[in-house]
Amino acid sequence: MTPPGTVRIGEEEVHEDRYSRFRLIPWWDQKKLQSARVLVVGAGALGNEILKNLVLLGFERIVVVDLDQIEESNLSRTILYRSGDVGSYKAEAAARSVLALAPNVKVKPLVANVVQDCGLGIFAWSDVIIAGLDNREARLWINRGAWKMNRPWIDGAIEGINGVARVFVAGAAPCYECTLGEMDWKLLEQRMSCNLLLREANTEGKVATTPTISSVIAGIEVQEAVKLLHGMPTLAGSGFVFEGLNHTSYKVEYTANPDCMSHFTYESVTELPRRSSDWTLQDFWRYGAQELGAENVVVEFSRDIVHELECPQCETKEEIFAPVGSIPYERGRCPRDGQMRVVKTIHGYDGREDFGERTLDKLGLPLFDVFTVRTAEREKAYLMAGDKSAVLGDEL
Repeated sequence: MTPPGTVRIGEEEVHEDRYSRFRLIPWWDQKKLQSARVLVVGAGALGNEILKNLVLLGFERIVVVDLDQIEESNLSRTILYRSGDVGSYKAEAAARSVLALAPNVKVKPLVANVVQDCGLGIFAWSDVIIAGLDNREARLWINRGAWKMNRPWIDGAIEGINGVARVFVAGAAPCYECTLGEMDWKLLEQRMSCNLLLREANTEGKVATTPTISSVIAGIEVQEAVKLLHGMPTLAGSGFVFEGLNHTSYKVEYTANPDCMSHFTYESVTELPRRSSDWTLQDFWRYGAQELGAENVVVEFSRDIVHELECPQCETKEEIFAPVGSIPYERGRCPRDGQMRVVKTIHGYDGREDFGERTLDKLGLPLFDVFTVRTAEREKAYLMAGDKSAVLGDEL
């Protein structure tokens, strides 16, 4: 007879704890899940279910990214939020609920737009990325960032009582961008005006859905993460489609696009212990030139930056230094004469531009980001690892 408080695994009697029933699964490794670093992007209907499942399974190191605040309508589809949370930021409220479920979890909420506000360092930090998103732009950015930093990511999408979960592994096409069709690209382009200023928000993010389909798709996403971490077969390069009306499901295989822009992975990334505020761009350019043993080097940024707005009529200029896509369309009008100004962007620095004395944290780029130093023949990527504590804290 097995004593109270113990469970029998084969011939061995093991003390029963919170996760002992999981250990009855022959291949299960609870320590792998406890030590795994998970980046969750999106804390809406899918994100709530993703976080709930991660915590119940014993994941203990989680970063959750979301920009939005909780609305009344969120309460019908989110297990982690309460009426008193309306008006709070989703990431912060979700983190509080995670700690209430499991106080031992180290969870860091980031109130941020993953496209504009998050450096590639959070991708480097993670072992797996799980997304519960409602727009293509964020998915595309995660896909490219995950490939650059050689990290797997899991995507989920829901509408009505239907949904899809899919897995993308860096270096193993097809990727998310490979799945985009002509209509997807048209919808992506609608987000931006012809001069790279942000149009009014479209209807993405207001998708009709239910908590039941969120549970189904988020469950598959987290299950795929568990399998990835255990080295088991996954949905890599394919998707699980669930149709709720007749309860049919099937697996779809995606086709790799040989010309896909996402298929690039840094050969290596050097972590620099200094903070972005410690370097001027000119100083970092000199450092990179010395590292590569070349004079004609270019420092490339992780994303395009709006440098200036210039009025074609009165010729006045306004320095901006903000990520492309973060500036509202109406701000593009000249305050003097109302003309739409010309947007000037930058993507790097070759040692000659007039903004070299700016520190790296004053370029409109997020902290904990990657800068690439390049010549015609070579390149090296550097992560500003000194920013990690400012972004993720010291516990993670």
